[in-house]
Amino acid sequence: MDRTLLETAFADMIGDGAARLGEPMAAHTTFRIGGPADMLVEPRSEGELRLAYARCRDLGAPVFTLGLGSNVLVADRGLRGVVVKVAGAFSAIRIDGEDGADDALLSVEAGASNAQVAEAACAAGLAGYEFASGIPGTVGGAAVMNAGAYGGEFADVATSVRCLAPDGSLVEVPAEDAGWGYRRSMMGDAGLVVLGAALRLARDPEGPRAVRARMDDLARRRAEKQPLELPSAGSTFKRPEGHFAGKLVQDAGLRGFRIGGAQVSEKHTGFVVNAGGATADDVRRLIAEVRRRVREASGVTLEPEVRMWGFEEPFGDGAL
Repeated sequence: MDRTLLETAFADMIGDGAARLGEPMAAHTTFRIGGPADMLVEPRSEGELRLAYARCRDLGAPVFTLGLGSNVLVADRGLRGVVVKVAGAFSAIRIDGEDGADDALLSVEAGASNAQVAEAACAAGLAGYEFASGIPGTVGGAAVMNAGAYGGEFADVATSVRCLAPDGSLVEVPAEDAGWGYRRSMMGDAGLVVLGAALRLARDPEGPRAVRARMDDLARRRAEKQPLELPSAGSTFKRPEGHFAGKLVQDAGLRGFRIGGAQVSEKHTGFVVNAGGATADDVRRLIAEVRRRVREASGVTLEPEVRMWGFEEPFGDGAL
């Protein structure tokens, strides 16, 4: 993509700090890996977000939607196109519900983190989003991927999702039409950009203290089992039907297996971590080798949960 064209088209956003040219993506992913994008745009409102997508459409510029970068690996060479980061300022949370009512409706902008939503719900004594309190991503990403943990998932609490369609129109997707499944949704399949969601949460009869206790318990369990002390993109592989990805990796003898600075976690073999100085290619090659060895050992082909951006053919086998 011609950066001169981008610079001209986004001159106003560059001038007031909402857009930057040549932004290193390592600063915007939880892997702490990734080369420069031609441009990064950080919208501060829904209007600014829609304007950014409209300009990309007019230019024919490739566009990548990013939340907190918690499930993305960006190539070392970077990205040709525009990254729109839906996080930060675009993260309002509103709670609507009468005192004493059994439940309440949360209206949440897509850039709000799962942790922020869980904290707001906890403060109001609302239960149902505790499962997501430790998921390191945004509501937008949770809606697209039907994020889940510890027996809960986004589909359990969402009543509707507000989206931006590829043609620039606004679309309200009711829960029954969202097509949520395991780490997928209709929004992801259709290329819709999530702008916000409505969540229905129940009021806990024991109040905020009970909600906090459950969140604290999940945080302890997560810290005990997951390599939170090292940069990663969370669970590297989707759960194969009838199996657990981490156990397949462990049974293939790959605990601690390393290529360059990328390593299969010693703590949880379902995670690939940046053990120090890893490049995107280190991670790519490690994931490819883990897939190959697990397939040889068990006959199961692991499907990455991590999204691979900027790679022509990440694993050399024609498939993610």
